Amino acid sequence: MSHFTKQIHSAKTIAITGHIHPDGDCIGSCLGLRQYILDHDPNKQVDVYLESVPAEFLFLKGAENIFLEPQDKEYDLFFVLDCSSVDRFVPFADMVDKAKILFCIDHHISNQGLGDFCLVDPQASATCEVLCQIFDMNEISLSCAECLYTGIVHDTGVFKHSNTTKATMTYAGNLLEKGVNCSKIIDETFYQKTFVQNLALGKALLNSSLEVDGQIIVSFLTQENLTEISASSADLNGIIDQLRITKGVETAVFLYPMTPESYKVSMRSNTKVNVSSIAQEFQGGGHIRAAGCTMHGTIEDIKQQIISRIQQQL
Repeated sequence: MSHFTKQIHSAKTIAITGHIHPDGDCIGSCLGLRQYILDHDPNKQVDVYLESVPAEFLFLKGAENIFLEPQDKEYDLFFVLDCSSVDRFVPFADMVDKAKILFCIDHHISNQGLGDFCLVDPQASATCEVLCQIFDMNEISLSCAECLYTGIVHDTGVFKHSNTTKATMTYAGNLLEKGVNCSKIIDETFYQKTFVQNLALGKALLNSSLEVDGQIIVSFLTQENLTEISASSADLNGIIDQLRITKGVETAVFLYPMTPESYKVSMRSNTKVNVSSIAQEFQGGGHIRAAGCTMHGTIEDIKQQIISRIQQQL
């Protein structure tokens, strides 16, 4: 019996969380794990804790039961998914600390080992792919499969990023055999944008500039920009990926405000730059070609710090 199965069997109360500003893989893995456990033992108490979930993911089973705020509860087993460090699940860190057992499942290369048990596969395209490795594929329900497929779709950019492997496609094919409606998931959670999201992308493109002979594209949104179009951080998904595919660009950088004095920095590279190493320098993390961090200072100062480090690698 694996550590994973053993811990689930012995726990009466189980909680699951993922990283702040949850994306498709984070949401899909948390809800997919919850569904897999409940499919095998409906009497288990399995609670999911995440920050606000974007509307396009609310079709996933269990999304309506997600707790958005921490509670005064102690759990036998707490799963932390898609997180490489404690600061990535800060809103629920106190709850995680109180749990008897912490079990981390992740695919970020920056994860140095978190919790009592830690399963990390940097070669996996998504945390949902790591779950596919762990789960018995013959015992995955349609509801669980929809969650896992959604996560893989989002972290591979619909199977076009360099993290897509033969194994990724095999797992995705196995999930499709469960009856997953791939067209609906891809269109409605990945490509479909609200009017506000389109406005945010437009402003980001207008704010963008090419640096270092066109090898780097940098963009930002200010709090004033977001207020003007009534946008939140949840409306900014996909902007960095649109910047990345600009012709001639090797690395894309996108900044948006977290607080009046700090900015979230998202980075993507195509073939040369290890953006994970840059993110780790500023206590962030991620993948070699996709990573992020939070930095303090003015937009111009942060831009210059990031550009100089990318330029060193170029």
